[in-house]
Amino acid sequence: MSLSGGRPRTRVVVTGLGVVSAWGWGREPFWAGISGGGSAIGPFSRFDHAGHRTHVAGEVPPPPADLPVSVRDWPRLSWADRFAVAAAREALADAGLLDDGGPAPALAGAALFFASSTGGMLEGEEFYWRLRGAAPGRPALRLIATEPVSSPAEAVARAFGVAGPVETVSSACASGTIALGRALDALRCGEVDLALAGGADSLCRTTYGGFNSLRSVDEEPCRPFLRERAGLSIGEGGAVLVVETAGHAAARGARALVELTGAGSTSDAGHMTAPHPEGEGAARALAAALADAGVGPGEVAFVNAHGTGTPLNDLAEGRALAAVLGNGGRPVPVTSTKGAVGHLLGSAGAVEAAATVLSLARGAVPPTAGRGEVDPETGVDLVRERPRAAGPGVAVSLNLAFGGCNAALVFAPAAGAPAAG
Repeated sequence: MSLSGGRPRTRVVVTGLGVVSAWGWGREPFWAGISGGGSAIGPFSRFDHAGHRTHVAGEVPPPPADLPVSVRDWPRLSWADRFAVAAAREALADAGLLDDGGPAPALAGAALFFASSTGGMLEGEEFYWRLRGAAPGRPALRLIATEPVSSPAEAVARAFGVAGPVETVSSACASGTIALGRALDALRCGEVDLALAGGADSLCRTTYGGFNSLRSVDEEPCRPFLRERAGLSIGEGGAVLVVETAGHAAARGARALVELTGAGSTSDAGHMTAPHPEGEGAARALAAALADAGVGPGEVAFVNAHGTGTPLNDLAEGRALAAVLGNGGRPVPVTSTKGAVGHLLGSAGAVEAAATVLSLARGAVPPTAGRGEVDPETGVDLVRERPRAAGPGVAVSLNLAFGGCNAALVFAPAAGAPAAG
């Protein structure tokens, strides 16, 4: 179904974005990393993983000493909260919504739609191990104060005075995409004129061990859509997009990076962990998003795919893309961000939406990281080795999740918008 409910159209634009990823703190390190075709997935030290079968992840490096955050309780925040606050600050600065370093008055009525899967689970685990005496230190209550999955959203709201609706979406790996769809819905129906949408997650023992127990984690950095792919790689970080009605953006003199034109979400109503083998639910989500945007399959310039690197997911997603886009008579370029930064779980859709926005605004589709040959069974025209010029049309960001949840977003070039800096 369409997330917008078919209401009268209000144009919605993206006016700012911020990213924290395994490439570093900021959208420029992120863009340079994914554009270069390499991978930031490798050995990590967020927690002891000696007992697991794999030992690589997309870990965010330590923040630089001059990171521009002035949050009073920064040392008490979880890692996921820090990723969220840093990404939000960069997005707000990019959108011109920080007055002399502080939040603009417009944020008092703004909404916040955020996604997460782990929240402060890493810190909750640390509290448990200290309580058991298995880790040094006192089991301080601050370690569990940020454990709720809603904590990253609440940290952003406190840091920047976002006093409108604050919602957390936790629908597994489709959460970030659904959060952006919820923002689109709220802006179209007049609930708010300005919103922040995104997500943040950190590495933690529970999810790393869980995916390892499923034997769905690659021992090497993941290889989306490649013949020898053997599983996913877990990552961490976050991304925030500032989205607002075109009228609100114009009234305050903000420039639009791109336009957010459509969203769709469906459920396979099938297996708990495996996608529908033909990608049926993903195909319906993609078709719904295109219909919501009012565009046809032939107008899609490129797709930022879910592309986890697992055998079943990539095959099902390839079939979904073929079912919806395969009749256009031309191959649609496909890329995946996960080979470069890992799978960010609930915040994956937010980071991949940011990559899609940057790709569309800068006219270049970044390559998919990973060594080897493309699996012909996936049927995708995978962008490899170097960026490919983005053709005319719209861009799609697609996510498939545990439980059979699927979500898609459609972005279009903003009329008269200059290339993003």
